This record gives sequence, C-alpha cells and structure tokens, in this order.
Amino acid sequence: MDCNHVRPLLPAHADRELGVQESIEVERHLASCAACQHEYAGQTTLSTAVRQHATYHQSPSHLEHRIRAALPVQPARAGRTPVRRWNWLNAGAALASLFALVWSVGLYMALPSADDRLAEELVTSHVRSLMPNHLVDVASSDQHTVKPWFNGKLDFSPTVNDYAAQGFPLIGGRLDYVNQRPVAALVYQHRKHVINLYVWPTGVRDETPAREKSRQGYNVMHWTEQGMTYWAVSDLNRDELGQFRATLLRPPA
Repeated sequence: MDCNHVRPLLPAHADRELGVQESIEVERHLASCAACQHEYAGQTTLSTAVRQHATYHQSPSHLEHRIRAALPVQPARAGRTPVRRWNWLNAGAALASLFALVWSVGLYMALPSADDRLAEELVTSHVRSLMPNHLVDVASSDQHTVKPWFNGKLDFSPTVNDYAAQGFPLIGGRLDYVNQRPVAALVYQHRKHVINLYVWPTGVRDETPAREKSRQGYNVMHWTEQGMTYWAVSDLNRDELGQFRATLLRPPA
C-alpha cells in the first residue's frame, strides 16, 4: 500500500475496525513512512479523546409525557363522551420522537465496553508483533535474562518463567504500550503458535476468573491475580490457551 491507499484507512485503523490483513498492510506501511505515522498519531489521539471525554445522554424521563401530550383530545360535546381523534401530523411527530429514542438506545447499547476496546487494542498489538523484527526486544529462553531486562524500563517487575517442559517455552520479551501505559509483553510459543502475554499492575489485590473473547480470528484470555492483570492473545484454540493459563498458575518446577 502507498500513502494514498493508507491514509483513508487510518481512522478505521485507529478505532480497530480493520480486518487482520488490512491491519497488517497498514502497519507495514506505517513502519517506513514518517508522514503517515504523524497522521496516524493524530487519529489515535482524537479517537482516544472521543472515547474518554464524549458525553453520552440518556433519554429524558418526561419523554413519554411529551409524546402523550402531542396526541390531542377532541373537545367534548354536550351529552357525549369525549372521543380522542387521530391527528396524523401529531402522530408522525410522536413516531419520530419514538424512533429517535429507540435509535439512541440502540446506539448506546452498541458501544463497545472498555474490555472490548482493550481486547481489540491487544489483538492489534499481537498482529503487529508478528511482523518481521517486531516480536521481541530481548530474545532469550532464560528467565534470568528476560526479567532483569525490564529493570528501569517499567515501574513494576513482571514475573517471568520458562515453561518449556510443559510445552510453552519462553522465547523473549518486549516493551509495549497498551491502555495508555507501558506494559510487559512476555512471548511464549506452543508448537508454531505465538502467545503474547501482556502484564501490568491493576492497583488492587482482587482476583478475577478468566474471561474469554474472540477477535479477528484470535483468542483472548484475561484474568487478574495478586495485583496484576494478564491478557493472553494467540491463534491457539481456547482449550490450549486455557492450558497455557493453567500452566502459569502452577508453581514452576
């Protein structure tokens, strides 16, 4: 792709709306084009600002009364019960208001949750890491090499272990930027499948069970433990990704 093809895609790429193949092609172009990198940085800043600061409005509680008030009542005649006459103009206004209400509620319900947006961001990061020379900053299966490498680069120390004996060898680590903060990305492998394990502090000690999502053909598993949040992303099937998590939770040999 050249700049003319990439630039119209940057807003969708910033909002994680592109497919895997388009994301890869856009990321490949961004890696070598400073002008498009600058444009993409602006799109990312705008997208983040809208998600964080946009004002969402609920329908007013008195809307039902306004709709009912728009339907006039025919004045009563002597000796007869008042009959409500149908006024098509007022009915149209009421239906338009009702449609606007339903549309607003539907739009609100369609907004992705914070976890869904984060999962999309992590899948994009995972896809980017699979590009040549993007997977690791420190390539080593030695946990005593990978763990010290993060010293001074993060405000926390991630737990690093090698699980080669269980079929999940450590192949390295890298710095990444996720959820508006630097995080540790520990890279494991299972047969020919790459697993990115993203780690950063949560600020609370509560533990949460694993939650699973699927995005763009990749499986995502998220849990928290001992004040840290973990997001594992891979094209492994859910059972194998669950085995990887269970391996992490067992004390290393």
